[in-house]
Amino acid sequence: MNQSPFSRRSFLTGCAAVAGTAFLPRLNPAAAVAPSQPNILLILADDLGMECLGSSGGTSYSTPNLDALAKSGIRFTRCYSNPLCSPSRVALMTGQYNYRNYHGWGVFDPQKQRTFGHMLKDAGYATSLSGKWQFDNFEKHPHHVRDCGFDEYCAWTWKLGGKRTPRYWRPSLWQDGKLMQDVDRKYGPDVHNDFVIDFIRKNQNKPSLAYYPMTLVHGPFERTPDSRNRLHNRGQQFYPDMVGYMDKLLGKLFGVLDELKLREKTLILFTGDNGTPRPIMSRACNKTIAGGKGTMANTGSHVSLIAHWSGITPPGKTCDDLINFTDFLPTFAEASGAKPPQDRPIDGQSFLPQLRSQKGNPRDWSLIELNEKRFILSGNFKLQNNGNLFDLTDPMDEKLIPSDQQSKEAADMRKKLTDVLATIPRGKKDPIGSAE
Repeated sequence: MNQSPFSRRSFLTGCAAVAGTAFLPRLNPAAAVAPSQPNILLILADDLGMECLGSSGGTSYSTPNLDALAKSGIRFTRCYSNPLCSPSRVALMTGQYNYRNYHGWGVFDPQKQRTFGHMLKDAGYATSLSGKWQFDNFEKHPHHVRDCGFDEYCAWTWKLGGKRTPRYWRPSLWQDGKLMQDVDRKYGPDVHNDFVIDFIRKNQNKPSLAYYPMTLVHGPFERTPDSRNRLHNRGQQFYPDMVGYMDKLLGKLFGVLDELKLREKTLILFTGDNGTPRPIMSRACNKTIAGGKGTMANTGSHVSLIAHWSGITPPGKTCDDLINFTDFLPTFAEASGAKPPQDRPIDGQSFLPQLRSQKGNPRDWSLIELNEKRFILSGNFKLQNNGNLFDLTDPMDEKLIPSDQQSKEAADMRKKLTDVLATIPRGKKDPIGSAE
């Protein structure tokens, strides 16, 4: 499908100028030899849309460590999650669209599903998870995370004794089958970050997968250890502090990789599970952007994706190829030599060649789902299943294209995407999935 890059490139160039990434040197990835089984560090921020990072043109928050990661690696400008966290995470871990295997909030059966944790564990990787996990009740299934392919884990419990639990101050955390007892005076995100660091240190001499679905920056919006405002504990005014603290933790983590000299052996990927919460207003590329979490607006699922693999990813590059959350599993398979599940369809496409600055096999279209709603992306266009077609030339400001005012290119795209949507089975409604 031919893309119309002229105005999109103008927009992206302007944002890159804001972020200061335009004139960095390039490496020749062909000159570097990648390890046959690189470590994989996958970081998933909670409720962080693309507009929040400085590397994407954002100016509302301080993200120096992630901006530096983008300058030293590849920034994908068109990565899409689903608009809510649980559906996004199922697609991410399994490589499948939600209509195939998403059965509702808090439902994930390891007897039926296969994750990238299972896949890499079978390939000889040490595997871990630290952060948010809301797919089962730990009191009933204390080793659910391990059953899903992760050898070690430190997870926020989400619920305990039938009640919601805190994730930040006085956190309720479940580590390797037991409730942690020594965290009353600790800040939950610090505990999760330290767990990832300890795992990397322990496994520095063998291939490892560290899946790090952060609890930050999801509500409740609360003060961080660095917040100066001590008069209140909660409020939207703390969202910038939370974004800043998230970035600070990642800077600490990246520093450990440097200390251990693991950058050349580690593929780092940073993304977000869905858009920014709707009450949050952010500035990016000289626009005020309203958070779109939980909606079918572009801001509901347009998220950052930064990839860094020292000596392999060329520094300062941007890539406009479509990336869907189902693409991570096949990318990990190709990078590690692991075998993806053979007994089920995998909807993802590996973007490992793009990490090497090669053309690869870019997606022609990408499906985004939320309950029975869905849209499909291709080129500069987005078609919802209600028939609305949008122009995404400026991804921060989608524009509805009335059917009686569309160009021939838009009309052709409407027909093509309508035909594609007609071939995809209907999704299932999740009545309790809207909460997160």
